[in-house]
Formats: sequence, structure tokens, C-alpha cells
Amino acid sequence: MPDSKRIGVVGIPGKWSTEVLADAVAAATGTRLVIDMADVVLDLESGSLLYEGTNLCEFDGLIVKKISSTYSPDTLDRLEMLRVAEAAGVMVFSPAESMLRLIDRLACTVTLRNGDVPMPATRVTEDAAAAWSAVEAFGDAVFKPLYSTKARGMTVISTADGRDAAMQAIEAFRADNPVMYIQEKLALPGRDLGMVFLGGEYLGCYARVGKGDAWNTTIHSGGHYEAADPPEEVIALASHAQSLFDLDFTTVDVAETEQGAVVFEVSAFGGFRGAKEGMGIDVAERYVAYALECLR
Repeated sequence: MPDSKRIGVVGIPGKWSTEVLADAVAAATGTRLVIDMADVVLDLESGSLLYEGTNLCEFDGLIVKKISSTYSPDTLDRLEMLRVAEAAGVMVFSPAESMLRLIDRLACTVTLRNGDVPMPATRVTEDAAAAWSAVEAFGDAVFKPLYSTKARGMTVISTADGRDAAMQAIEAFRADNPVMYIQEKLALPGRDLGMVFLGGEYLGCYARVGKGDAWNTTIHSGGHYEAADPPEEVIALASHAQSLFDLDFTTVDVAETEQGAVVFEVSAFGGFRGAKEGMGIDVAERYVAYALECLR
């Protein structure tokens, strides 16, 4: 018999991970609603959060698979709207404030470093000369937008380019990213790890294996998923990293280097496809079961 709890899925209609999560909710509860935050109306006077005439504040739970197709400061506003549902007693997975701390790359990085999590050497500046100094120090530097996913908008700037060409590239990046997040480009073994956690429990790990001519391993850049079995110390590192954020579901991105494992980021939403193709796990089904247990 289906569970009577009303659970909505916040995501991108038509996207695979959103739809499989909604299907898993439907299988468990008998109802299915995919919520596109672009069409949600917050009425603070009545304390309602409306989507196509439905008040989300009357639901038992909302599972957030994706808050927007791309990250931007607007994404933060969408998460703030979900706090109204939480105040009305709706359980949001993961908590809105936890996700808020992960949308901005710098906010995530500061929390990780304050928690003594090893990361690539990183500098943040608005000054072009200081950015060039970072490139000189690193040799090869990855310039990352504060709001992006799947390596979109990232660029590698090297001392090998020469100072003049590098400064032109820095200024071009700064035109769209006044606060420049600059990270040392590490020598990686052609892969990095996606370490999956549900309710703080480690579910398993998959590897993103890069395409030969790409500097990053993202699927967006031609990489693919494989199974992975990291050592206990790497699992412990990822477990510590995700514990800093109070998330219901997440993927911790870890790279193994000659100097040891480093964490790139903790995801606000986590990846379903990597777990499915690399680990053979139906995370959507498990996530719904976890949410229903929490609601009970």
C-alpha cells in the first residue's frame, strides 16, 4: 500500500535524475509532482509557496534534486524561498541552509579549509596582478567561477603562455568573474572520485575517468563513469568533509595525488547517474526510502 506522505521533487522537468527521483516518489506514495522553481510564487503575506496552484507549504516533504540548471546568485534566492516551507513544517531534503552554503564555491571552500580538509592550493582575489602572482606560484592554475557546475566556465592559465597572454586571459576571466577563485592545477591520475553519502552514511564510490585530451574528468567534457574502491583513509576523509554541511544526500569530489588525497568540493545535490552507472546503485529509490523514514 502506498505511503500517504505528500512529497514533491524540486528539479528540472525532463532531466533524467529529476524524473527518476519523481518516479521513485510515485512508486512509494502514489503521487508525483516535479516542481520547477522558476514557476514558484512566494506569498509572504499568506505564508504560501505556490506551484501551479498547489501550496508546497502543505506538503510533508520536498526533495531537492536540482534547484536550477545553472548556478548563480539567483539560485540562492530559490533556496531562501524553500525556507518558508521549512518554517511551515515541511521537511526539505537537504535543509535549505545546508544547500545555501554549497552553491557559492568560496563558501564551500572556506568551510572545508576551516575544517582542516586538504584541498588544492587556492587563492581568491579581485586584483589582476595578484592573480598573475598565483599563476607564477602554481605554474598551471585553474580559474573557477564562484557559481558553476561540471567545470563550466573554468579556464586554465599557465606561465607557459607568457605573462602578456596570461594577463589577457586573466582580464577576460575577471570581466565575468570579478572575484577570481584560483586553484593550483594538480597532476591527476586521469580520474577523480565521486563518493556518495546518504544521511551521512557512505554508500559507495564511482570514478569519473577523463577523456584523453581533456584537462578535467567531467562527463560534460567527455569523461565516463567506472566503479572505484578507495582505501579506508580516503573514505574517512570524504566522510569528514561531508559531515561539515549537514546534508541528507551528497557526493564528495576527491582526487588522489602523489601527495595524498584532496577534496575538490562537496555537492549540494549529489549525482544519481554516477552512482547508477559506476556503482550499480539506484540512489533515487534509496533516497525516497530515507526521506519517508525521516518523515515518520
